[in-house]
Amino acid sequence: MSDPKPKRILIVDDHPIMRLGLGKLVDAEPDLEVCHEAGTAREALAHLEQDKPDLVLVDMTLPDRSGLELIKDIRAAFEGVQCLAISMHDEELYAERVLRAGGRGYVMKEEAPDKLIEAIRRVMAGGVFLSEKMETRVVELFAGGGRGGTPVDRLSDRELEVFRLLGQGHGTREVAGKLGVSVRTIDAHRAHIKEKLGLRDATELVHQAVRWVETGQIG
Repeated sequence: MSDPKPKRILIVDDHPIMRLGLGKLVDAEPDLEVCHEAGTAREALAHLEQDKPDLVLVDMTLPDRSGLELIKDIRAAFEGVQCLAISMHDEELYAERVLRAGGRGYVMKEEAPDKLIEAIRRVMAGGVFLSEKMETRVVELFAGGGRGGTPVDRLSDRELEVFRLLGQGHGTREVAGKLGVSVRTIDAHRAHIKEKLGLRDATELVHQAVRWVETGQIG
């Protein structure tokens, strides 16, 4: 009896060195293989149809759109393809949002390599992968029907993406171009962000966005 075919993994990360390392890690496992690597969300979507992966490793911060939006697109258009988020950001910032978007787990890049392989196999077996601390927090959040307790948790996924791009130094017009929406729409998102975070003006908004990108905190 022949061995089952390896599970096909698509890696989406904008850093070539990270893609190389992840690829070598995955390909070293007899039951897994990398079918393609992509540096942007657009490139990933273009290859999904032809490469037919079983699972997509999605970085949360891609140059053309957020990993959250990519996960939503994949889940809507490619039935049966699972998504596992990988990120340098603390899981408390994104893990709950990843699950709400349709992802099946979250692995921080600082984790040991065997944790990523464990996460891939668990998701491929139909499970969900989170750290023990995050599993408890997410269960409590979903049980309560609400979002987390930090100010940034009050933002919608799109508002969070706008906040992140502002924190990376992009102006309103640049953010609109990256997200494919009008400047007026971004202005509306900025107003909602200021209201939800209790910020006085545009200067404080940008300051807090930069601080959040650099430290994961505001205030």
